[in-house]
Amino acid sequence: MPSYSYERLSAQDNSFLLWETPYVHMHVSSTLIFDAGPLKTMDGGIDFAAIRRGTEAFLHRVPRYRQKLFQIPGAQHAVWVDDARFDLDFHLRHTALPKPGSAAQLKRLSARIMSQPLDRRRPLWETWIVEGLENGERFAMITKIHHCMIDGASGVDLFHIMMSASPEAAPLGEPPHFLPRPTPSRRELLRDELQRALSMPARALRDFREFREQAEDFGAELATRGRAIVSMLGMAGGADETPLNGTVGPHRKFDWLKTPLAEVKAIRKALDCTVNDVVLTIVTGAVRSYFLHRGVDPGSVTFRVSAPVSVRSEDQKGKLGNNVSSWILSLPIHESEARQQLALIHAETVRLKETRQALGVQTLNKIAELTPSVLLSLGARASEGQINTIVTNVPGPQFPLYFRGARVLEMYPQVPLMPGLGIGIALASYDGTLHWGFNSDPDIVPDANMFVEKLQEAYEAVADAAGVERKEMAPAGLARSGDREPAPRSSRSSGQA
Repeated sequence: MPSYSYERLSAQDNSFLLWETPYVHMHVSSTLIFDAGPLKTMDGGIDFAAIRRGTEAFLHRVPRYRQKLFQIPGAQHAVWVDDARFDLDFHLRHTALPKPGSAAQLKRLSARIMSQPLDRRRPLWETWIVEGLENGERFAMITKIHHCMIDGASGVDLFHIMMSASPEAAPLGEPPHFLPRPTPSRRELLRDELQRALSMPARALRDFREFREQAEDFGAELATRGRAIVSMLGMAGGADETPLNGTVGPHRKFDWLKTPLAEVKAIRKALDCTVNDVVLTIVTGAVRSYFLHRGVDPGSVTFRVSAPVSVRSEDQKGKLGNNVSSWILSLPIHESEARQQLALIHAETVRLKETRQALGVQTLNKIAELTPSVLLSLGARASEGQINTIVTNVPGPQFPLYFRGARVLEMYPQVPLMPGLGIGIALASYDGTLHWGFNSDPDIVPDANMFVEKLQEAYEAVADAAGVERKEMAPAGLARSGDREPAPRSSRSSGQA
């Protein structure tokens, strides 16, 4: 038995490290707005000490929060090791907005925090507690976690670990003592990696035998996976240049919207489709309208989105890391009518389910576990620029969550910008509300707030097409008049911004 301990990143988790560049930061974030409740102090501030104690209390349930990366010598692959010098004060941070503490100010702060990389010498997460919202009655929590640690589904699981479904804060006992496990030396890690490489053929043969034994119809299952890979690879090739794509720079802008989940479900029921079909139709309408606004003919370009699909099994609930596949599909932006857009999207998602395209990504991830890291790196680079944006929709709890008695009112997710993407769209449903988060590069999309307005109009068009009575789509619970910045005038563009 070795005297040291570490965990090797999965191929999928490690790929998010390979994606990262000085301007492409692969962390996911969320901006949560709380009713301060019992965390409000007598002077109108927030009890940061109580938040710190509450954070200390769950750290032992999330080991990754006290682990850092250790690079395998001679390989573009990393392992997790315990951080013997872990310091919570580096990761849990406290700040405040200047008066009046508006939604626009919170969005700007969220964007600045997103635009900064995480320090790879430390555990890859930060949590910012933000005071100054609405005279102390509310505060925000901005979470920032590297994608190599978490996907959408495990992010929801993490919120369940951090928080409770009861406003009654449980008494905090003394947290378990953290005893970091020994870290391997570079020589020991290199030796283990060489042994792993030598065992690859045997492991591949074993995995193939297990697959053959577990498959009900081996030939049919093999053919299905082959078709799924071919279908996915058929989408390969550079994405069209559009006003929403370009070279990603260092700056970010963040915006958000929310809508009642009951309305979206009513649309789904009226149009006999899925919630994801509705979401993709709304995005289709927004992209089409935005292109027309920018002087681009929607019929002249193909606009492809990646829609992540969780393949997490029941026994993986509560565990961090990634277990996600994706659909890649072209949005019918050439079509002007919302109902026809939805019909085309629904037909495409049905086809993707039947051809099991997501299984292609899952299969390639499995193969990647048996692939040398240098080839994985080349594969990551080769896949750049195949899509125009990401639309990720994560179902969350449909009941209130509380952190030390403070109720979560809203949660706006942020998806990182991959190379070439000027905007990314993330959705999270929580407590009866669908929250939309828009992360953008202002040097590519200088009028991202105009895109958000176009999305609101597209939502209204889809609701009207379904005959669903709707409430006004709202920017945020703490937003007041003047919180949304006016869209800058946009010059006409016929290509990449």
